[in-house]
Amino acid sequence: MAWVDIVGIAAVVQLILFGVLVGRARRDYALAAPATTGHPVFERYYRVQMNTVETLIAFLPGLWLAAKYWPPHYVAAIGAVYLIGRVVYLRGYIADPDKRHMGYLLSALPTMVLLLGALIGAIRSLTSP
Repeated sequence: MAWVDIVGIAAVVQLILFGVLVGRARRDYALAAPATTGHPVFERYYRVQMNTVETLIAFLPGLWLAAKYWPPHYVAAIGAVYLIGRVVYLRGYIADPDKRHMGYLLSALPTMVLLLGALIGAIRSLTSP
């Protein structure tokens, strides 16, 4: 289960680092708080952070619940794909918003697999002695 916890913590740290990038972009593009618009590159960093918040809300429960029912090393590996997907998403979105799709898929699909795995595990636990 430690690997699952490490992946979960890494996902939260990743979100924090994305927040740091938003702060740096705010400084670099001279955008005073609380503005969230004003320079296209800043807005891309901001959207990456916000989208990561949105996906993390589903990812973390899926990760930890799936680990209750399935081998933790498999669950952690699926979670690692999510982490890689978020980096691919960041790089693609910052370069050109039209290049964000692969990164989004690499984070959305693992999240869905984990949630589905958790649901199947929970249902199986109800039907087994």
